[in-house]
Amino acid sequence: MNLKSTISCCITAALLPVFSAHAVVVARGQEGIPLEEGRTAPPSIFPDEHVITAQPSPSEINPSFLGPVLLMKSGQVDLVKGTVTLPLYEGKLESGETVWSIITDVSDQQLAQLHGAVFSAKMAYGITDDNARMARVEQSGAFIFNKGKVDFSPGLSITPGNKPDYFPPKHAQAGSVGDADYTPMVKIAGGSAVYNMPTVAENVSAEKLNTMCDGNVDHTLVHDKVVRICPKTKSVTLNMTLGYTFGKPVFYISTDSNDKTIAALETSTYTPALSKLPFSLEDASPGEFAERIYAFANGPVGINNPFRQGVNSALSDKGSHGPLNVLGGIPTINLDYSPMWRLFPVKWTKEAIAKGYRTKLTNAFDIENAAEKGLVVSLVDGKAPKAAGIIINCPVVYRIN
Repeated sequence: MNLKSTISCCITAALLPVFSAHAVVVARGQEGIPLEEGRTAPPSIFPDEHVITAQPSPSEINPSFLGPVLLMKSGQVDLVKGTVTLPLYEGKLESGETVWSIITDVSDQQLAQLHGAVFSAKMAYGITDDNARMARVEQSGAFIFNKGKVDFSPGLSITPGNKPDYFPPKHAQAGSVGDADYTPMVKIAGGSAVYNMPTVAENVSAEKLNTMCDGNVDHTLVHDKVVRICPKTKSVTLNMTLGYTFGKPVFYISTDSNDKTIAALETSTYTPALSKLPFSLEDASPGEFAERIYAFANGPVGINNPFRQGVNSALSDKGSHGPLNVLGGIPTINLDYSPMWRLFPVKWTKEAIAKGYRTKLTNAFDIENAAEKGLVVSLVDGKAPKAAGIIINCPVVYRIN
């Protein structure tokens, strides 16, 4: 190959997108001893998890088998830091403000595969009345949204309650607030698919955001989950949240909620428009757009407690990885995944605590089983677990085991 062709190849490579629909896990941490099926868990989930599946794993043959699965194929996951780097999409509102977004889920399977997003057929059921924004794509590739603004200037602020009931907090202010028209659910002109397309920055120039490429992020301008944003590389890095689904640890990102307190606790955007979504049906019912997520208010506390879980722990245990919520179905495990989750807030009963039954639960059926035994009740009315009318947008990124 001569010098001219070498230079040409280098230029071509430099112009290629940073991401593909099949990005990789860029940092997994130290692998285990050869021939062992387990390895030490990375710092992002330690000490809640001490051991995870080593590679090669059965999931490399079949994603339903034991082992790690990258569900959001466009994401570059760093398991050591607990972050995911996604493509950053530039756009603007019809009124002229610049909008920076990510695409996490799509209701069409082929488009989800094309864009490296997570497939969620159920998400299409959420398009009723005025629950979605419309967008068109200009020749430049920019998305033009018809409405929906987000204010990122409010400072995130949480004041825990008094011991031992740190939840509910005395004060909670989300770091970003959507207007009455903002929703992460978007339909693009010319198609029928629904995109989960949360806004991560708005009304700020590429030049300003490029000063945050090194991770020195101004959260009065961007989403509180963002740890790095860089228009010149068309990428944004966000913190992930550790949770569980049917006994398996998973990483997800929380981007929006229709409840002020939950939005603050999840470091998400307070999004009132999500309250317009239907969520009264059961998970597998035709027309039900959401899945369920359980959050314990009064689980065991103590950062080194192997059974710690719940919002009390998240608010009081320094260095915790959040409340360790329990999700319903995700891809590879069930058919009814949706990034929109109906919150089922629950608590352990005084009797269960007195008898020493309170522990860490990581399976939705285990929670329902405990409820049938009278050990766990709804935080709403003290009866069986039920949806509280709260929606959280939590796209799944990575199945750890």
